[in-house]
Amino acid sequence: MTDQFAKKGEAWSARFSEPVSDLVKRYTASVFFDNRMAQVDIQGSLAHAEMLAHQGIISAADYAEIQRGMAQIKGEIESGQFEWLLDLEDVHLNIEKRLTELVGDAGKRLHTGRSRNDQVATDIRLYMRGAVDDIIGLLRDLRGALLDLAEQHADTILPGFTHMQVAQPITFGHHVLAYVEMFGRDAERMIDARKRINRLPLGAAALAGTTFPIDRLRVARTLGFDDVCRNSLDAVSDRDFAIEFCAAAALVMTHISRMSEELVIWMSPRVGFIDIADRFCTGSSIMPQKKNPDVPELARGKTGRVNGHLIALLTLMKGQPLAYNKDNQEDKEPLFDTVDTLTDTLRIFADMARGISVKPEAMRAAALQGYATATDLADYLVKKGLPFRDAHEAVAHAVRTCVDKGCDLADLSLDDLRAFSDLIGEDVFAVLTLEGSVAARDHIGGTAPNQVRAAIAQLRKELN
Repeated sequence: MTDQFAKKGEAWSARFSEPVSDLVKRYTASVFFDNRMAQVDIQGSLAHAEMLAHQGIISAADYAEIQRGMAQIKGEIESGQFEWLLDLEDVHLNIEKRLTELVGDAGKRLHTGRSRNDQVATDIRLYMRGAVDDIIGLLRDLRGALLDLAEQHADTILPGFTHMQVAQPITFGHHVLAYVEMFGRDAERMIDARKRINRLPLGAAALAGTTFPIDRLRVARTLGFDDVCRNSLDAVSDRDFAIEFCAAAALVMTHISRMSEELVIWMSPRVGFIDIADRFCTGSSIMPQKKNPDVPELARGKTGRVNGHLIALLTLMKGQPLAYNKDNQEDKEPLFDTVDTLTDTLRIFADMARGISVKPEAMRAAALQGYATATDLADYLVKKGLPFRDAHEAVAHAVRTCVDKGCDLADLSLDDLRAFSDLIGEDVFAVLTLEGSVAARDHIGGTAPNQVRAAIAQLRKELN
């Protein structure tokens, strides 16, 4: 019976009296989604083998054979010639079986002193470390593209909104820098999460460690880990690092979604602040005039997808006793999809940011609506000595008059304005202009064009 199982490639043939059903094989297998970890699995196995040889646990000859076999397997995977077998469940057993076919007993000795539990935990961390490094680079690229856009429009005026109502004039460059700040915090979170990803579980074995005289710190140095996981039970069962990454990813996508919402609104002909390059848009199957902002719309939708993956991982872990449980196989698909969704989104948004055409005239016209300089008039009165609450009330009356007349504050005559306060003089009109309004906010974090340019210069230094 054992021979029969072995011919079929069964992983656990000697323990069981009947083969696993085809349905169970399909239900429990992960090989067709975890094979993306093949390269890091080989990397981790080679580091483990080097340590085993250094410690005298396997011979130098065995280590050389393992290196030779892994080199061939790596080539087969890269060329698409490697045969992935469902019977062998996952990426790890598939590679181990092929190694044994190529180098014989040396391949069978590779698994000495480790378990699939610490092996898979190591592979996921190696994979995630590379993914996080890529994402940090993509965030840097997106921020650079947004800085270029902000610099081009450091003087371009548009209305700032609260409650989706015109609030105060700002510059478009200042508005864009808000997203540069958001994505900067996202990069900080990824960098911080990387610290906890970059700890080595290998050596924890199944859950309790191993009886072999291994050197975990040597393997950690070889693989570039900052440290080892200090408790074997926690090492094999911990998925905090994956949850933390998904939480950080969900925040990135939330910021992408907020930006997307504004791009969709701004591109609407009813607003007309911007246009997005054609390569990021599609038409309608029935309405020939349509140009739909599909990329930002889809990014809004994909944000829900990434948020769902975070909840899935939290739910996956909430009821698990120590140590490893098969439940943890379910961590990979949401984790991998989060990586794919986020990297694709960041890559396309950096390109799309360079394809945004701004329409300053439409922005300026909108800023002239909604009495955007009302706060400037109130501040003017305060500087003349009027208490702020009284100034606020006086300007509210002025706005009411403008509403009735259908004009802007700047359209009122000096006599009209003095009816609301005798403190108003001829210098008032300078503060009622859009340019005067934005220029007056001349401090760190303000919307004044020179502050926008100073912020851009500082951010470029940080990016470089």
